[in-house]
Amino acid sequence: ISHTWFLNIIQDEFRTGKIDLDSTMKLLETLKLPFNFTHVKHVFKKTIDKRKTHMINMEDFRAIYRAIVHRAEFQELFRAYSPNNKFLADTELIQFLRKEQYETETCEMMALEIILKHEPIEEVRKRRQMSFEGFIRYMNSEDCSIFKSEHRTVYQDMNYPLCDYFISSSHNTYLISDQLIGPSDLWGYISALLKGCRCLEIDCWDGSDNEPVVYHGHTLTSKIQFSSVIQAIDKYAFVASDYPVVLSLENHCSSQQQEIMAEKLETILGDKLLTSTIGDTNITQLPSPEALKFKILVKNKKVGTIEEGMVRRDLDSHGETEEVSDIEYISDEDEIDDKAPLLPKNGSAKRKSEENPPAPPRKKTKMKKIKIALALSDLVIYTKSQKFVSFEHSLGNQKCYENNSIGETKARKFVKHSAKDFVSHTSRFITRIYPKGTRTTSSNYNPQEFWNVGCQM
Repeated sequence: ISHTWFLNIIQDEFRTGKIDLDSTMKLLETLKLPFNFTHVKHVFKKTIDKRKTHMINMEDFRAIYRAIVHRAEFQELFRAYSPNNKFLADTELIQFLRKEQYETETCEMMALEIILKHEPIEEVRKRRQMSFEGFIRYMNSEDCSIFKSEHRTVYQDMNYPLCDYFISSSHNTYLISDQLIGPSDLWGYISALLKGCRCLEIDCWDGSDNEPVVYHGHTLTSKIQFSSVIQAIDKYAFVASDYPVVLSLENHCSSQQQEIMAEKLETILGDKLLTSTIGDTNITQLPSPEALKFKILVKNKKVGTIEEGMVRRDLDSHGETEEVSDIEYISDEDEIDDKAPLLPKNGSAKRKSEENPPAPPRKKTKMKKIKIALALSDLVIYTKSQKFVSFEHSLGNQKCYENNSIGETKARKFVKHSAKDFVSHTSRFITRIYPKGTRTTSSNYNPQEFWNVGCQM
C-alpha cells in the first residue's frame, strides 16, 4: 500500500523522465515531511556526482527519500511494536505511547488523534492503523518535541520586581573581536539584541566635532559614533523581546558631551526612553518587567534621588553640572585582575614573584569627584549606578533602584566566603558581574556560580 501511495504522489513529476534539485525540494514538500535543505542538497549531489547530468530519475528520488526519511532508528522502533513490520494497530500504538513516550493519560484517544493527524495514506487511516510513513511523520512532528510547546513563549510570571529576574547581559557590546586592537562595530549591538540581550554596555568618550564616541578606552580598538549606536538600538531593541532594555553607560565624557548624549538619547529613542517613574515617585520596590515593556532604561551615575531628578526635569537644567563623590575601595589584586586591559610585555613581574612570596594585597580607599551633567543624570530612573563598598553598607544605605557592578575576581571571593550575604544582597539590588581585564580575547566567565547567588547581570 505504501509503495502505491508513494508512486501516485510522485509519478506526475516524472512525466518528462527526470527532475532537478528545485523540483526535488518541491516534491519533498508535497510529501509533507520536515527536511533540512543542506542535507537534501548533499544527498542529491552524491547521487549525481558520477554522472554528467544535474537531473535524477524516479528511482534516484526514491533512494534520496529513503536516505533522508527512512532512518534506521525509526525502523527499529517501528518493528519493535508492529508484528508484521507493515502497520501499527491503534492498540500497538497505545503500547508504544505508554512504554516509549511515557504517556499516562487517555492514550486511546491520543492514539486515534495521532493516526488521524499524521497518517498520510487514507486507506490505512480508515482502518485506524498507522503505516511506517505515518509513524515517521509523527516522530518528526512537533508532537514529539522534547520541549514543551507552551514554553515557546514567555510562560513565567513577569510581574515581580525587576531584581527577581536574571537579565541577559553583554559586556563591551560594541566589540566584535578582541578587547585590545579589534574593531568596534554596530553589529555588536544589533546581534546582541537579535539574540534577546536586555543589557547593553556603551563606553562613551569625548569625540571630535562635539560628537561623543564609543570604544574601549586606552586601547587601539576603533571608534563608532554614540548617535549611531543609539539609532541601532532604537531599531532593534524590541525585535526579539518586548521586555525592557538597560543601557549600561561607562561614561568618560566631559559635561558638555554628556549633554549631547542626553539630547541624542531623548531625540532618537523618543517615547521608548523611560524618563519618569511608573506610578508613585516614592519608590519602595522596582517595577516589574511587565510594567516596563518596550522601555529603554539608562544606567549611569545620578545626582540625588529620583524625586529630585523628576522635579529638575520640569525646569531647564541645560548647562548645569554637579559633582558626585565616588569612593574607590579597591585592592592591588583587583586593579590587576579587573581593571587593567593591558599587561606588561616583559616577564619581570613573574621573576619577582618567584624571588619573594606574594604580600597580601593592600587595600586602599580614595575619593574622587566626577562631574555629571544634570540633563544626563535626570534620565536615570530605576538603574542608578552605585559603587559597591560592602554587603553591610548596601543593606544600611542603598536604595532599591541603586545597583552595583562587581568584578569577576572579587565576586568569586564573595561567593566562596560570603554566599549568604551575597544572596541577601541580590534579593534587594540588581548586581552586575563584569569580566576581568585579562580576558583580552573576549572570553566569558562561567555565569552559573554568580547565578547561584542571584546575580542578575
